[in-house]
Amino acid sequence: MTAETKIETETARTTGSCCSPTGSCHDGAADATTDSVTTVYAVTGMTCGHCEGAVSDEISALQGVTSVKAEAATGRVTVISEAPLNESDVRAAVDEAGYELTGQA
Repeated sequence: MTAETKIETETARTTGSCCSPTGSCHDGAADATTDSVTTVYAVTGMTCGHCEGAVSDEISALQGVTSVKAEAATGRVTVISEAPLNESDVRAAVDEAGYELTGQA
């Protein structure tokens, strides 16, 4: 590696090129951690992928929700939000989907 190539490589790493100093394929801006809240809820009645989608869609519509993963096999719904959610809002969303929120898992 020539001195010129090394300088170009170091410059590319510090300016957010394809290869970051951590070895990932991005500069890490998307990895910047923000304060988020992860809550796992117990939901009864889900039996399939359609159920998971219905619950996820309703909860995703709540303000501040950034991610929802519903698992019919376990009856668990993992919700990531910008701030703690009002459980009654989550309960209403699950009810709207046709299932029952039994509380936090």
